[in-house]
Amino acid sequence: MNISEMAPGANFTNSSFKCSIDSFKQAIYPIVYLSVFFLGAVGNGLSIYVFFQPSQRKTSVNIYMQNLAVSDLMFVSTLPFRATYFLLGSHWVFGDIVCRIMTYTLYVNMYCSIYFLTVLSVVRFIAIVYPFRSWKVTNMRYAKVICAAIWVFVLAASSPLLCKEIAGYRDPDKCLDLHPSNTHRLLMMNSFVLVVGFILPFCTIIVCYVFAIKALLKSRTPQHKKAVCHKKALSAIVITLILFLLCFLPYHVLRTVHLMHSSCSQANVPVHKALVVTLCLAAMNSCLDPVLYYFAAENFKARIRSLYRR
Repeated sequence: MNISEMAPGANFTNSSFKCSIDSFKQAIYPIVYLSVFFLGAVGNGLSIYVFFQPSQRKTSVNIYMQNLAVSDLMFVSTLPFRATYFLLGSHWVFGDIVCRIMTYTLYVNMYCSIYFLTVLSVVRFIAIVYPFRSWKVTNMRYAKVICAAIWVFVLAASSPLLCKEIAGYRDPDKCLDLHPSNTHRLLMMNSFVLVVGFILPFCTIIVCYVFAIKALLKSRTPQHKKAVCHKKALSAIVITLILFLLCFLPYHVLRTVHLMHSSCSQANVPVHKALVVTLCLAAMNSCLDPVLYYFAAENFKARIRSLYRR
């Protein structure tokens, strides 16, 4: 569903008003994209290095985080291309195939991140509420199967973005300003992705958070022991919830509002600009995930400190 950079600032005109917000995008996107690229490449590159160290503890949590870091690194590698497009005045010079890969990679990363973060919250929720039960989601072998299933599902579900007719790649020169002709189809696709790709995972994380807090409050374990046993688990759920509220919720809300009111008018310009900002927040998720690894991954903090001392 190609409505990420298609939506903000569509270049339609009428007799009294031009809808383009190109100057706004050309001022905002390069700064954000290059900043996220630098922070995300360093943070996720270091995270992958730590996760794949032979001495790093192998757990289901770390497997999910490894895959999340790989997804983030894959996405930030595309950001210099995006920044270059806007620095050149919304002029694409890298060809049609790379153009399609840009939008495809954006959505693959976004929804892989959402699903990996959701599974992490479920695993940490189980660690708090059902610490002595055996669950497949916490088993390393099943963790690898779940990760593979997430990759296959998201890669396949996003594959229509590689098709010129469906995605709406009309002008190769305007790669990241796409104008699909069938808005009704986009609304239907957005409704499906909104429910399956965001609302269900978000509700799952909220449930995990509420019941984890409830379990901790009811626990008869002494406070200091409770902190030792559950600190990482609760940190993972809380940080994941914050990432959803900051990075993914605003974008999905504004994207839906924009598609429902996509006509060219002065009143819709603030919505177009707000969508640009929320897309930047969504991209920032790729450089914020290493914060989750530092506070919630098994043995990650100790490995980072060890590298720093060296």
